[in-house]
Amino acid sequence: MVPPLLAGLRLVDSDRTSSRAFRFIDAADARPHHAEKFARKTQSRLNEYKTRQEMEADEGRLLAPFAQKSGESRGRQFPEPRHAYRTEFQRDRARIIHSRAFRRLEYKTQVFLNGTGDHLRTRLTHTIEVASISRTIARALRLNEDLAEAIALAHDLGHSPFGHSGEEMLAECMRKHGGFEHNRQSLRVVELLEDPYPKFPGLNLTLEVREGLDKTQVSSLEAQIADLADEITYYSHDLDDAIDFDVLNFAQLEEVDVWKVAADSVRARYPDLREPDLHKLIIRDVIDRQVRDVIVTSAEQITSVKVQSRDDVRNQSVLIRYGDDLAEANRALRKFLYQNVYYHPRVAEVNQRACEMLRRVFESYLLDPSRLGDAAARRIESEGLHRTVCDYIAGMTDRYLMGEYARVGN
Repeated sequence: MVPPLLAGLRLVDSDRTSSRAFRFIDAADARPHHAEKFARKTQSRLNEYKTRQEMEADEGRLLAPFAQKSGESRGRQFPEPRHAYRTEFQRDRARIIHSRAFRRLEYKTQVFLNGTGDHLRTRLTHTIEVASISRTIARALRLNEDLAEAIALAHDLGHSPFGHSGEEMLAECMRKHGGFEHNRQSLRVVELLEDPYPKFPGLNLTLEVREGLDKTQVSSLEAQIADLADEITYYSHDLDDAIDFDVLNFAQLEEVDVWKVAADSVRARYPDLREPDLHKLIIRDVIDRQVRDVIVTSAEQITSVKVQSRDDVRNQSVLIRYGDDLAEANRALRKFLYQNVYYHPRVAEVNQRACEMLRRVFESYLLDPSRLGDAAARRIESEGLHRTVCDYIAGMTDRYLMGEYARVGN
């Protein structure tokens, strides 16, 4: 039915850079010279590509006045020529994805020890989900999707092996030597530890992305989005994984408002649905409600304080936020997750054993720095032994650290 209806119609983008909807014209009724002109114009465009300048012009026309524009980026620490057909934030995104630190996230624990279940989240799948939610929120608020996504993709590059338990152990090992915190470590990764370029250290990302990774600074709306998308993602997928791993059951979850509201909605729409499909739909509903609440609340906040520019954003408190009711419900959810998932014996005991491995490997490197890789060993003079060992271990995957423990642990 559909092909005959559209057979005589052509889809015309009368203005290549227009935000207006495409329109159909009747090819049969078009005068011959119009059809020929259309064919010539179409063929010429097939031989072209969209330039960076055109993309930047699109941002200026389509994004909100308080959005970060790639054409107005404050640049990189080490100046580089701009690209012909990629914006600055698109280049940052590609550099992050192609980094070795990003690939290693596949074998780093999120909550449940990496390798204990094929469908459990890893640090990499978590990052991809954060990036997806970030793009959704940024698009709805007319903010820069590429920037929000780049920040989201880089936010966990510095995370230690063995999840947050590993982070706590590494922080303990570094307690008298400057500490350890994975957000700060992500900055070290992109500014120093990754080294794909011969002329400068790090990935040389734009200032906007690096500021977005620095939790100590007043950040752009795009960075605020990535930060909240991180929360939404782990709230939802930690529930999902805990159910799959038989750490949580439905009776426990009925005391959690975020879960109960979503579950009631799903059961009303699908009264005959049973496990495992039921909880998967509930998780989807949880995510959708969280994202929708953030978009609506944030739009109201931005309007109420009359933000008109990026400078206005820096003079405000956080504008990307939940509504008050959901914020309170999420605090209760977070407490529930700590009590019933993160400190559950099946999770905590395994992670504790893994963290003991981390401590032993850390100590063995201090005693014998020759065990470090050549690139790491060269940084001892400038960074100090403890920080160099910390960088080296923070970059490890779970399985690499376990292999090192087997090699040096005794």
